[in-house]
Amino acid sequence: MKLSILDQAPVFPGHTANEALQAAGELAKLADQWGYSRYWMAEHHDMKNIACSAPESMLGFLGAVTNKIRVGCGAVLLPHYQPYKVAENYNLLASLFPGRVDIGIGRAPGGSTEASIALSGNFLENVKKMPEKIVELLHFLRDDFPENAFYAGTKATPVPEKPPVPWMLGTSIKSAELAGRNGTGYVFGQFMSDNDGQAAVRQYLNHFEPGPEFSYPYAIVTVNALCAKTQEKAEEIAYSVLQNKVIAEKQLVNKKAALEIEDEQRIKKELKKIIAGTPEMVKDKLKEVQSSFQADEIMVVTYASNYQQRLDSYRLLYENILKIDG
Repeated sequence: MKLSILDQAPVFPGHTANEALQAAGELAKLADQWGYSRYWMAEHHDMKNIACSAPESMLGFLGAVTNKIRVGCGAVLLPHYQPYKVAENYNLLASLFPGRVDIGIGRAPGGSTEASIALSGNFLENVKKMPEKIVELLHFLRDDFPENAFYAGTKATPVPEKPPVPWMLGTSIKSAELAGRNGTGYVFGQFMSDNDGQAAVRQYLNHFEPGPEFSYPYAIVTVNALCAKTQEKAEEIAYSVLQNKVIAEKQLVNKKAALEIEDEQRIKKELKKIIAGTPEMVKDKLKEVQSSFQADEIMVVTYASNYQQRLDSYRLLYENILKIDG
């Protein structure tokens, strides 16, 4: 089983953004040694508890402290940006770290309404242009505009020997079709969706047309998973994380707000989406996900209460899956 990591760069209570980003570097170095396939950073804006607003900057740091693991973004929120600049950023990274750079493409706002306006003006109008923006970005990355195209003579320099590998990220049938038609890899965000992920992956497989990077379809499913030495400890951590999240959201409106019955019901519902348990239990569940989704790879995001818990969870996955499976 191939495993990868999605890091949202959480800033845990009592810590700073610098510590969150340094923790990402330490985890990436270990993931490199342990045999994880890729380490991706998420993009968020105007969130005080999440440190990474510019994955393209963070990847320069991660690439420099690792040797083999692929580094990438999960995802570039393309409605906010011009495709040419995105291509320049990731071509530069691919020139620095040949054969190791992924570019995940998404369309979420990634933050508050105000942050979206500050980034790109009318976000919804930009979302409507998403299919065209994807095609343009891929042409810049692949350096293959038609001869009569306006940008035919325009290069996203530096042009690397091994271009970044493009992926479409999403939680819908539409994102799956876009990935298939454009010949990219596809990543379904199961951890953040109630949609039918298996149907989305099937749609990707059915619509896939070979491209320069992928002769065959390649699907990744991202899940929320947490390992601990005992089932009780894993469930305790998962519950605590969700409880703190709900309280924090309520206290944005009322600083004295406390949990109520409906909040507990919400927490119990959210707990069902998390694969939390012993390494053996989590391994079995991940294999079930891989089989049911027909996925080539599993990407894991881990919500914990501190950096050590998160690191320990990924270490247990390594010791009980990657180390054993070779």
